[in-house]
Amino acid sequence: MKPTAKNFGVLVLILCGAFLSAPYGYCQEGNTNTVIGLSLDDAINLAFKNNRDIQIQEQEVKIARANILEAIGKFLPNINLDGSYTYNDKLLAENIFSGYSNDNLVKFSLNESIYNGGENIAGFKQAKLGLRVNEETLRARKLDIVFEIKRLYYGLLLGLENERIAQDLVSQAQSHYEDVKKKFEQGTSSKFDLLQSKVQVSKLMPELIKAKNAVDLIAAQLKKILGLKMQDSLKPQDKLLYSLIEIKEEEFLKQAYLNKPEMNLKALGIDIKKWAIEMAKAGWRPQVNAGLSYSYRSNDPGDMFNNRHSNWNAGFSVAIPIFDGFSTKAKVDQAASRYREATLEKEDLTEQIAVDIREACLDLKQAQAIIDSSKDNIEEAREALMIAGVSYDNGEGTNLDVLDAQVSLSQIEKNLSEAIYDYIMAGAFLDRTIGQGYLQEAKNEKKD
Repeated sequence: MKPTAKNFGVLVLILCGAFLSAPYGYCQEGNTNTVIGLSLDDAINLAFKNNRDIQIQEQEVKIARANILEAIGKFLPNINLDGSYTYNDKLLAENIFSGYSNDNLVKFSLNESIYNGGENIAGFKQAKLGLRVNEETLRARKLDIVFEIKRLYYGLLLGLENERIAQDLVSQAQSHYEDVKKKFEQGTSSKFDLLQSKVQVSKLMPELIKAKNAVDLIAAQLKKILGLKMQDSLKPQDKLLYSLIEIKEEEFLKQAYLNKPEMNLKALGIDIKKWAIEMAKAGWRPQVNAGLSYSYRSNDPGDMFNNRHSNWNAGFSVAIPIFDGFSTKAKVDQAASRYREATLEKEDLTEQIAVDIREACLDLKQAQAIIDSSKDNIEEAREALMIAGVSYDNGEGTNLDVLDAQVSLSQIEKNLSEAIYDYIMAGAFLDRTIGQGYLQEAKNEKKD
């Protein structure tokens, strides 16, 4: 093959495709900006990787695991090895041992809290529940990210579809204007029709510009949440498709009560508040501690570790609270009130979930009705446009009939694409409300 500039460009493209390490990008000849081909799954995975809220919450999960270890540590004894040197200027007693002038001490000690009113047990239970709280919070944030990515990704697809519809309408209007212009030059069309057709093109251009700007804006929002560069270009790999969802409101409600992370968080909050009451009640209960120590003490470090210089002691203590100025009662009352608050909050969320499920089901039905209506009318609108064009060419119809038919077709196409988007987002909202990937998509996807 003879080397040419064109062939060299093709070779560059092939090499870029083979060696580019970025997972979703590919090269374009003569363009330093990356064009990123992105599926919905790619976008979700990229958001999980780059989103700082998720990264922060992942650290909170690690902190919660460390809190459990800390709570376990309170059940274990404290073991210390101490060493000290003290110089005493004078010893008060004569002929009676009262210490060393050069006092060297090495001591091994063990202290254990045998019972502290159940505070350690309550703290351990709260730490375990705290880990579950942070795990559910992480799941909730991931579900929020998934919903937001769906909103932006399908919003970008909707914007591209609206841009296509607007471009088609402008192209139709421009083509019609050229036809009317030829007819006017041939004397078969009026100047009014010519001006009317030209004005129609001017009227449609702002809508096309708005559609293009809307695509750029939502693409920028999507790139921001994905952590991509603003100068990069996104190329969605999916299409604006929807899958029928069988509406089973009672089943959705049951699944939401079981799986929605916010519902689980409220239940965990109730359990944490219950153990907080037990922790507060520890102030009314006895405190039992034990200790053991073994030491070596001498004025000569070289002659310290022998039986003559060793000593040990062991003992335990019990403290029974009698009156603390109502401090414990106040703490118990506060904890009990917080427990009742948590119970009321869960009941309120339960009612809100039922409202959200009903809203999602109604939105699905409404969007489906618009989709069905638009699909029934779109072919008729296309046929009406064709008839209006033929009638005008034959002198039987008016120029306004053609223009109206063009706008009507574009409006029905726009209604259809927006209804598909609304259906997809109603399903996404339902999925978020349920709290897991419960919805099973139909095998045959519905095209716009």
